[in-house]
Amino acid sequence: MSVPRDRALLAIYSAHRNALTSYANGILGDRGHAEDIVQEAWLRFDAAAGSRPVEQPVGYLYRIVRNLALDGRRKLLREQRYLSLGVDRQAEEVAEDRPTPEIEAAGRDDVRAMREVMDALPEKMRIALEMHRIGDCTIKDIADYLGISVGSAHALVIKGLEQCRARLRRPPPE
Repeated sequence: MSVPRDRALLAIYSAHRNALTSYANGILGDRGHAEDIVQEAWLRFDAAAGSRPVEQPVGYLYRIVRNLALDGRRKLLREQRYLSLGVDRQAEEVAEDRPTPEIEAAGRDDVRAMREVMDALPEKMRIALEMHRIGDCTIKDIADYLGISVGSAHALVIKGLEQCRARLRRPPPE
């Protein structure tokens, strides 16, 4: 009694499946993708064997796996090239996360002007203003440090801000 043709082809495929997967993996470098290729190869092999007799079924299976794996590798390389080009193009289009040279120069000028204004303030007023605005100290901390009342420390900070705005000709915030 002879084995039906479909069962014989399935037996050949089953006997060589692991070797075919390893062969595809060697081309692709991805075991999961290699398994998908071998399954696709089986479908193509079965369809081709159903329409005509296959003289060397194992060799034919390997050829199908090789062709599919090479096609898969080419596709993957194209996708990687496209994606990396896309990232490069996107990176070129993103604005640099820093101010323009003009804005940097204006900022340096502002800092220099502010330093000059601060240097011109009376010492206690300058200290109170620096502690409050730069040092993030509370009015009470300023009062304790300068040895003055909280009200006096508050007045020094307010007067210092007003003098800075007046000398820099800036309107007070709303």
